[in-house]
Amino acid sequence: MKLADLTAFLDSELDLAGFSGDLSNNGIQVAGGDQEVTKAVFAVDAALETIEYAEDAKADFLFVHHGISWGTGFRRITGVDAKRISLLFSAGITLYAAHLPLDAHAELGNNAGLCKILGAKDLAPFCMVDGNNIGFTGTLSRGCAIETVAKKLKTALGDPECNFYGDPELKAKKIAVVSGGCGETVLLQAADAGADLVVTGEFKHQLYHLARELGLSVIAAGHYATETVGVKAVMERVSSKFGIEVEFADCPTGL
Repeated sequence: MKLADLTAFLDSELDLAGFSGDLSNNGIQVAGGDQEVTKAVFAVDAALETIEYAEDAKADFLFVHHGISWGTGFRRITGVDAKRISLLFSAGITLYAAHLPLDAHAELGNNAGLCKILGAKDLAPFCMVDGNNIGFTGTLSRGCAIETVAKKLKTALGDPECNFYGDPELKAKKIAVVSGGCGETVLLQAADAGADLVVTGEFKHQLYHLARELGLSVIAAGHYATETVGVKAVMERVSSKFGIEVEFADCPTGL
């Protein structure tokens, strides 16, 4: 298929235009491939490892959640940046990134996918970041034991280590879901939304007491693991819509 058709679909489906405040330069970041796409690889990070994976797979398109260009972009292309970009060009691979748009998407997004895994109902936008809500709150029927929530995540995400912080006897009724990292603003907004459990990727020491004082419990299921969900959903949508060959590059960080 034509590269222009694939990128136009992704730009529109993920509503890149609606995320002007995102520090990631969403969309095509490196135009290293041809104008025709025969195989696309999907990954969480645009690391040398995933670019090499795409090269070995003979792909000409690489879709990632975390790109290599942020904010005002590159000042100098040296070191790791040079290696990554050089390989993209030499292997004929176009790099496409979708950061906050992939977190926020109501159907294909990381957070919508996590809510689906947990069976959350009555979803509402949550977690304002750079002008957009990227997460969701939702309710769990009759309250759900923390162990049950963690088990669902472990099974669906490939058995990551799900760390729990808070009340072990909690029967969660309302959850706040935001993939990747959890910051202070996430906790404050979750408390304001009436949540009793935050489901996220990674949780930092300095937030422990704030969560406790806000009456929040937290499950951290891994930054990497929680952000595979949206990448895989987009991959499946592209495959079903366009019929091109696709492959997921699983390169976990353990974090």
